[in-house]
Amino acid sequence: MEMKIGHNSQSNPKETIEKNINRKKPILDRDPQLYKGVPLPSWIELSLIDVCNRTCSFCPKSDPNIAPDTHMRMEMVLINKIIQDLKKINFDGFFTLCGYGEPLLHSKITEITNAIGEFWGIEIVTNGDPLTKKKLIDLYNSKVSKIVLSMYDGPEQIDKFNDMIRDAKVPRDFVVLRDRWHKGEEFSDYITNRAGTVKNGKQIDVKDLINKKCFYPAYHIQVDWNGDVYLCPHDWQRKNPLGNLMQKEFFEIWTGKVYDKFRKMLFNGKREELPCSKCNCNGKVHGNKHFNEWLNLWNNNQRKRA
Repeated sequence: MEMKIGHNSQSNPKETIEKNINRKKPILDRDPQLYKGVPLPSWIELSLIDVCNRTCSFCPKSDPNIAPDTHMRMEMVLINKIIQDLKKINFDGFFTLCGYGEPLLHSKITEITNAIGEFWGIEIVTNGDPLTKKKLIDLYNSKVSKIVLSMYDGPEQIDKFNDMIRDAKVPRDFVVLRDRWHKGEEFSDYITNRAGTVKNGKQIDVKDLINKKCFYPAYHIQVDWNGDVYLCPHDWQRKNPLGNLMQKEFFEIWTGKVYDKFRKMLFNGKREELPCSKCNCNGKVHGNKHFNEWLNLWNNNQRKRA
């Protein structure tokens, strides 16, 4: 499945966030795929490796007490298990490789992308530090749909990466350059507190989101390096594992009682349990159609029982 995303250059923090939102809309805001009447996720995020070479102030990795580098990494046996599970349900969504670490630090990154890219679109979200001309060519040839490259040092990085893209002779729109060098409150006004793990800049008060719905569990699934499934990419402290993909099948976890408990809680605006009780993320940016399909499913099931 091809994901068409434009590339960007310099902008202000608000524009940067808006472009990030718009990049995902073709996947996340489409009509959801149904399997046995159940809306499937459109977006699977894999956390391939639990280490990052940077310690950005707006990321939990800046505090080793919260998000230490364990250097643990996802193995191909898990990748192949996920692929087989998804083929059984004819999954037609999209993958992003990002999560709780820098994905390009995984030594088998092209083996992973070749395996997944045989069936589904993939984007890699990276800080670009491990990227070289050779690695860029290898990724382009390994079925990656898009590289989303976040530049944290300054505008001078634009020329550096544009030169690399030109020298590698890959299509210019294969790489999305995101300006993330904005500092302090200027940028923090537009990012989240990562479920209470980051206090950088002027953050939205969690109290302002009481009774505010969150649609993440309607359309998104987060998979850690060991197969543990979490609600969303904001659960950096891994407070609520919803199952493990080495022990259960994908569809079993997605439709499980624990997942449904959080869906019903968050769809009603009840952010009562961790990590949700400390999260200031606007959970309604994407997923409205998926949310409505879940309501339809529950209403239909209730009528059948009546």
